[in-house]
Amino acid sequence: MDRPANIPPSGHPAVETYLAGGYDGVVGMSSRFAAAICARLLRLQTEEGVKGPIAEIGAFEGRFFITLAHALEPDEIALALDIFEWPDPGVEQRFEANCARHGIGPERRRTIKGDAGAMAPKDLLAHAAGARLRFIHIDGEHSRTALWKDLALATACLAEGGLIVLDDMLHPGYPTLMVAVQAYLEANPEIVPLCVIDRETIVGATKFVLCQRAWFERYQSRLLEIYKDWIWPLGADFEPHWCLVLSQDTRLAEII
Repeated sequence: MDRPANIPPSGHPAVETYLAGGYDGVVGMSSRFAAAICARLLRLQTEEGVKGPIAEIGAFEGRFFITLAHALEPDEIALALDIFEWPDPGVEQRFEANCARHGIGPERRRTIKGDAGAMAPKDLLAHAAGARLRFIHIDGEHSRTALWKDLALATACLAEGGLIVLDDMLHPGYPTLMVAVQAYLEANPEIVPLCVIDRETIVGATKFVLCQRAWFERYQSRLLEIYKDWIWPLGADFEPHWCLVLSQDTRLAEII
């Protein structure tokens, strides 16, 4: 199966194979469009000299996690953090089986069963042998309180040049998440939105990618080059910060 024309290249042969032939076979709701972009962001980090482990808060059955793990360098590991109780306790076994079936062996990952909201930064970093995390995908409990805790944990564990990716932003089912994001950005002015990854469907919802302010221009210049065919012209206004919007549909509304 070839990559659809409206999905950007991920920059990783193993990711391309998984997105084309295995992604839809793993239960989950993340979009292939966002998965390809996040894999390419990991490659961009590598090109910029940013290395180290990554983590996903809310790994579920592993659909998005497997994409991220395939995008790592051979000596890097991926941490999967989840309570692994929803929708039933068998979700952890399904996660492990999906990882094994798609080539992410135990030497390449750590499965952490627990509540991210109750975890101290030192505890999460201990699972990464003390190394700070270069990429953290947050897809945990969809409440303002839980997201705030996950953001605090991610910020405390973030490496220099690291990225935090927030799932299900602007989703009609979770309208209050944006309240938590705005409060977080106001309380942490050193962190800014790098780009918005537009929704693929109402299920495969929007993601926000956050970075350290000192890295914004460095990353943005590369994104403008890499994703020139997927840039929605108006961008996103976070008042006063502006960032790119990456979308499969780059049209502007007609004024009649």
